[in-house]
Amino acid sequence: MDDYPLLNLFWTMLWFFLWIMWLFLLFRVIMDIFRSHDLSGWAKAGWLILALVLPYLGVLIYVIARGKSMGKRDAQEAKERDAAFKAYIRDAAGTEGDNGPQGSHVDDLSRLADLKDRGAITEDEYQRAKSKLLV
Repeated sequence: MDDYPLLNLFWTMLWFFLWIMWLFLLFRVIMDIFRSHDLSGWAKAGWLILALVLPYLGVLIYVIARGKSMGKRDAQEAKERDAAFKAYIRDAAGTEGDNGPQGSHVDDLSRLADLKDRGAITEDEYQRAKSKLLV
């Protein structure tokens, strides 16, 4: 370890980090090439060949030429995933406008608990009504 100075270790780590970052960027560019709907098949093949044959230059040219649209596609995909997730949560939890079995049970149980809290029904009536709902 004495023949490898600390500064050389730093430079080695820096170059290794930059190489890993470039690999991430290369995979990101290749994924973007395939998911881009505005490119024809020949254009996708051309970009892919450029990115694989001249990797450093190809990735740099792609990011310069299509980086803005790459960001827009990422943002659009994130919005679509968020909307799909929210729709799934609404379907799974059941909303007030939902007439499905799960949504109506949740609404009925909440109304029963509210009636019990206000003192309109007794604990025994609440338990009987709850057991009828859950069966």
